[in-house]
Amino acid sequence: MTPKPQLSRPPLERMLRIHEELRRGALVNCTKLVESLEVSRKTVVRDIAFMRDRLDLPIEFDSRLNAYRYTQPVNSFPTVNVTEGELLALLVAQRALEQYRGTPFHRQLEVAFGKLAAGLRDRISFSPADELRAVSFKNIGLGRTDLAVFNALSAAVLHQVEVTFAYRKPGEAKAAARRVQPYHLANRENLWYLVGFDPERGALRTFALTRITGVATTKAAFRRPMDFSPEKFFASALGVLGGAGDWRVVIRFSAAAAERVREREWHESQEIRELPGGALELQLRLGALEEVEQWILGWGAAAEVVGPPDCASAFRGRPRQPSRRRTERFNRNTENGRKPNRSKAQKAQHKRTNHNRGSRANEGLNLQAPRPSALPCRTSAREPLVSS
Repeated sequence: MTPKPQLSRPPLERMLRIHEELRRGALVNCTKLVESLEVSRKTVVRDIAFMRDRLDLPIEFDSRLNAYRYTQPVNSFPTVNVTEGELLALLVAQRALEQYRGTPFHRQLEVAFGKLAAGLRDRISFSPADELRAVSFKNIGLGRTDLAVFNALSAAVLHQVEVTFAYRKPGEAKAAARRVQPYHLANRENLWYLVGFDPERGALRTFALTRITGVATTKAAFRRPMDFSPEKFFASALGVLGGAGDWRVVIRFSAAAAERVREREWHESQEIRELPGGALELQLRLGALEEVEQWILGWGAAAEVVGPPDCASAFRGRPRQPSRRRTERFNRNTENGRKPNRSKAQKAQHKRTNHNRGSRANEGLNLQAPRPSALPCRTSAREPLVSS
């Protein structure tokens, strides 16, 4: 008969047992621990050495008693051992999470951090409040998500059950009923999105939580595909909307804007080619063009589309953008926190344009970008966007 293999306890469980014995003052030595833990003598010696040297527990062997003991009282077992710098990094991360207050994750992280800090009070000698006075975070345009909607969807994602809700598409007045298998919740560009499979449409879709109402959980269970990956799903998107295309987008930036382009990572696929005079070309590989079109328009005359050819020709056909000199002055004033100076004629033109928006656009210093639906450069119908 083949002997049954002996299963050893996990190291943490063994050390917790040793800690409890030492804390209550029991006389324990290697022989007794080998019998109670059902491990070898070498394993016991290694565990005690780890507790003493790595966890800084006050363990010593008393030859008179022929047993191990704590030389001073120990209230709790230090399951986590962090340095002051690591704790400060966690404090900074906690402060960064304030911008997402209102989601269940914020409260859970706050409680977890409190437990971590409580276990280290006898190990730190600095004031977190004082250290963080020089650290702050600010994002513009944070999404306002209904907490009830977020709770219902996060539970459905976790338990893999279908949900129904009313969803209003951008530009539409009425919401439509949807039934979705929720795969993933993602925070992209300060907004929460649900990625899910729509059985009626037979494809994955993205839904902005700010446009979802009336979430109801059904009893229909589903199994999320093993090959689904949020990273792969968003890999072809500049922000949220990906697609089945493979577009090589090349944008040329003037020297005035090049520095700001270099300072950030816009997409995982980006490649930068330096040009004479301080200008540069940015190359991106995207699955769809809708988002990048709107992003390019935000740069005004400082950005020139080189490819793809159809998109480049469409941008060249748009109304004339402000001159390079005006754009550079506008950018400098914006960075310095001042409103750009306008002549009386420009102010009058700006007022007329705001009064009758749509009749004339992008004149003078009015850099209002048209809506993406109005752009002439679009993805083809045979390469649909992954959208809601």
